Amino acid sequence: MERRKYCVYNQTRECFLSLGVTAADTPLARLKGLIGKLSVRSDEGIWVVPSNGVHTLGVLVPLDLIYLDEKHRVIHLVEHFPTFRIAPLRADSDSVLELAAHTIYSSQTQVGDQLLICVAEEMEQWLSRTAPQKTGTG
Repeated sequence: MERRKYCVYNQTRECFLSLGVTAADTPLARLKGLIGKLSVRSDEGIWVVPSNGVHTLGVLVPLDLIYLDEKHRVIHLVEHFPTFRIAPLRADSDSVLELAAHTIYSSQTQVGDQLLICVAEEMEQWLSRTAPQKTGTG
């Protein structure tokens, strides 16, 4: 069964972080994570929920880690986290995004930024509600 994909949008910076994040929301999915992946593309990653911290034991590529509170506000960032390590634990963290290295830098994501995480259909509806309406006269 194909796991549901989520879009991750930084509302503060008005940019997408990923269009294909998979939720690791079961004990087995959280345990497996990205173990054995030879690469992580910019349009993929995992959202470990619930989580106060993650590890890269068995992960073969460095990752960017974004710790979120229960409202999906960024509370901690780790850029280019190396393989075969245990990441910092954050008691105030509700979930952690594991994304391709350089995602934080390229999106300029910072502590305090508000993220929107939802399926593509919901993202499309949200963007259509928040986009400026065009007023054409011709």
